[in-house]
Amino acid sequence: MMRFFLIFSLIVLTIASNAQPATGDDGNWQNIYRGSSSRINDLVHTKLEVKFDYDKSYLYGRAWVTLKPHFYITDSLYLDAKGMNINKVALAEGNALIPLKYSYDSIGLNIKLGKKYSENEKYTVYIEYTSKPNELKVKGSEAIKDAKGLYFINPKGEEKEKPTQIWTQGETESNSVWFPTIDKPNQRCTDEIYMTVPQKYVTLSNGLLISQKKNADGTRTDYWKMDLPHAPYLFFMGVGDYAIIKDSYKGKEVSYYVEKAYASVARKIFGNTPEMIAFYSKITGVEFPWAKYSQITGRDYVSGAMENTTATLHTDALQQDARELVDGNKFEEYIAHELFHQWFGDLVTTESWSNITVNESFANYSEVLWNQYKYGKDAGDDKNFEDMEGYLHSQSDTKDLVRFHYADKEDVFDAVSYNKGGRILNMLHTYLGDSAFFKGLNLYLTTNKFKTGEAHQLRLAFEEVSGQDLNWFFNQWYFNSGNPKVEISYVYDDAAGKASVIVNQTQEGDNIFRLPIAIDVYNGKEKLRHNVWITHRTDTFSLAYKKRPDLINVDAEKVMLWEKKDNKTLDNFIHQYSFAGNYLDRKEAIDYCAKNQDDQKALALLKIAMKDRYHALRSYTIGELEIKKQTVKNEVEPLLADIAKNDEKPTVKSAAIAMLGQYGKQEYKPLFVNAIHDSSYSVSGEALGALARLDGDAAIADAKIFSKEPLKGKLAGVVSEILIESGSGEEDFDIIAGNFLKLPVSDQKFEALQPFADYLSRINNTEKVKKGVDMIIDLRDGVPAQYKNEVIPLINNMILKGIVSRKKPAAQSNPQIQEQINYINSRIEGKKGF
Repeated sequence: MMRFFLIFSLIVLTIASNAQPATGDDGNWQNIYRGSSSRINDLVHTKLEVKFDYDKSYLYGRAWVTLKPHFYITDSLYLDAKGMNINKVALAEGNALIPLKYSYDSIGLNIKLGKKYSENEKYTVYIEYTSKPNELKVKGSEAIKDAKGLYFINPKGEEKEKPTQIWTQGETESNSVWFPTIDKPNQRCTDEIYMTVPQKYVTLSNGLLISQKKNADGTRTDYWKMDLPHAPYLFFMGVGDYAIIKDSYKGKEVSYYVEKAYASVARKIFGNTPEMIAFYSKITGVEFPWAKYSQITGRDYVSGAMENTTATLHTDALQQDARELVDGNKFEEYIAHELFHQWFGDLVTTESWSNITVNESFANYSEVLWNQYKYGKDAGDDKNFEDMEGYLHSQSDTKDLVRFHYADKEDVFDAVSYNKGGRILNMLHTYLGDSAFFKGLNLYLTTNKFKTGEAHQLRLAFEEVSGQDLNWFFNQWYFNSGNPKVEISYVYDDAAGKASVIVNQTQEGDNIFRLPIAIDVYNGKEKLRHNVWITHRTDTFSLAYKKRPDLINVDAEKVMLWEKKDNKTLDNFIHQYSFAGNYLDRKEAIDYCAKNQDDQKALALLKIAMKDRYHALRSYTIGELEIKKQTVKNEVEPLLADIAKNDEKPTVKSAAIAMLGQYGKQEYKPLFVNAIHDSSYSVSGEALGALARLDGDAAIADAKIFSKEPLKGKLAGVVSEILIESGSGEEDFDIIAGNFLKLPVSDQKFEALQPFADYLSRINNTEKVKKGVDMIIDLRDGVPAQYKNEVIPLINNMILKGIVSRKKPAAQSNPQIQEQINYINSRIEGKKGF
């Protein structure tokens, strides 16, 4: 599963960054061991016949579940079956159905089998049932906002702007809402599903589409068959009015299911998938194991994406138009992540949610591997650092990676299992080297294919390949919590020709980390590497030299998962940027110089970094410029103008235009006017914002023209801001609210939040105010859990109560305004309103 793990830098800067994860429990869970589920019966095969009631949002199903005792003789069976009506339970023997005694408590189905079955003696239970997902009340999680299992999207077609769809979401244990099963990750079975749907819709499920049969009542029955075993939470159904774009990999179908409006850009969104399959097959040494691979988008999806076997479901935000894709496919990492799960998670599946790291950490790290392969080492290192920051900001240093104690199984889908786990794999990869690391992956996958895996099996695979004992590494990183915090200092003794590198671990507690690191010593461009081990609270490494080094670079590969204070000088950092060369070497130098822009040498380095070889560092450097300082403003202006005109990357060009707009110079007006019509939303949006500083009337006129077109991204946000600031009224509500709604949950959306709230405080139409407030509430309730303690008070107190306070003066004379105030207050309190 791909979660929305975002670093809300705007929030962190706006309010104190001392958030603690919300637990909402009494702590008793700390004494409960969460191991693998006991296996009394094993799933063998599941056959389903289902049809859908769109008016009631029901599924009518018939299930034939074939099982066998795992080891011990048994005469009973327990199946998970949440919130169903159970209409019939029988033993299927040939064509005969023999009724069985059972009890049902709305969560699970206890069945008496009528006889004792021994190991490897198969039997089939038949169940007729009705699934009623919308009537089931279940708890969601940070990763999955609710857990109904089966989702009817706009089933009656009442929302004109939204398609009618059906999709399922099984992880963790929600597929048992729509079919009875043993809903545990350490179960596996083959399956076949007969789906009866209106003929106008297409379907998707696991495995291959074997046949389609048109029915006399205007429906069609599609038969999907999955011949290889997989876990119940990976079962999937998707139904809707999709375009199917077909690709291939070595003769296997690779297909993309998108809403028809995006058919023309489907290959631009998903088109790297065959190359990804080839890349992942190569590095793992395991050819793509399934019969086909399809990807589908779902409206109102409750997470980022889900790796259902052969049929990944993505958020509909993945559907970007051609202009958005000019800036790059910002969801390509989702595609890479879910694809790698087809090996790590689907081929070999975590035996318990406690060991989710063997699924999610690998999928997370695959994003780094793909970016590095496809776009270069800087891109891979950039992603690695981004995810490391995500973990360090998450305040998760008390959580083990392998977690046998948790309040709820949903809690393990967090920054530890994803971000930290991926960084741990990066360190292990560096320590073992390419060959041993990838051979270890191959051994783990081939040994455990179509079975379950856990961290110990992973360790044993790497140990067998490398010949090294890795208990120290796994005990430290997999079965413990936290991360090192270090301060690095340098003492030079020119007389003795000796440099002392002092590494002091400053984290609280008694946990001392053992860290193998490389230290590079530079004289000019020449370097000498020292491979050392950090093993104590304070370690001192003595390095001989003939000439004082220009730079001593600790953790030369820049792979350590740690927080550090590195006491280098400005000259050291300048040398590091020029000669060490890794992405993080350069970024660290940029960060240091950005804090010292009054120093001419620091400013000179920033000017060089504005032309860095990696586009993201160019954008980053531009964003760090303090042009309120006159010297900085004067010296970087020619560079900004050149970049704004000529940089090949739209994201860099847009950053330069945004900064250049702050100069307020009329001479740049032709540049902005021209850039407004750029194919990139980011360039066009920043140019329109820059024009607004020089010629407000012209910007308003352009914004009104743009508002009549489909807009997304930065341009949509800027158009809304200009319309709001120009005093737009209720006639522009659909444009302004629509643009706000389209923005993904990100810094950009939070930047648009206050202007949108100001707009709502100004308009009087009660229906529109309520609709806008609901959009703000959806944003509030949709952020990841680690930010909720900060975001909820921010939105409630600063945004929603701000709207209330601005409306109060008019409330005494206008009952409609009072109704709006009452509605907002009800939403602040968490009520549905009226």
